[in-house]
Amino acid sequence: MSTFSTRPCVTTVPLLCAPVAAGFPSPAQDEVTEQLNLEHLLIEHPEATFFWRVAGCSMEGMGIHDGDLLVVDRAVVPRQGHIVVAALDGGFVVKQIVHRQKSLILRSAHPDYPEIRVAEGQELVIWGVVTWSVHRVAGKTLR
Repeated sequence: MSTFSTRPCVTTVPLLCAPVAAGFPSPAQDEVTEQLNLEHLLIEHPEATFFWRVAGCSMEGMGIHDGDLLVVDRAVVPRQGHIVVAALDGGFVVKQIVHRQKSLILRSAHPDYPEIRVAEGQELVIWGVVTWSVHRVAGKTLR
């Protein structure tokens, strides 16, 4: 059985003052304006937040890839359009919540994966709302 540490995170990293251009280059600046604590950025409700590793590519269209690390907050009330971790008939999935007419749909974000229309009698528990996806870039190759 694993245990969770309640020890506060004290690691901070430099946050550079100028944004990096994703279009045309901008003049280089490397002034540090503040220290950034990633725990404070990623976690709003520490007592209700968990990390979960993604397996599969059904959410790639929403920027969630196989192997990504999800930040899942159980204190956030799930709403239309949120990406959630759901327990459906005992199995966990990450999908987008869509309410259509009187149906609840768990939508994938990849054309090879159909949406899941939750049928009457199925056991569905919305386990938490995905608030962040940490996506590794270094070491990956383009396909």
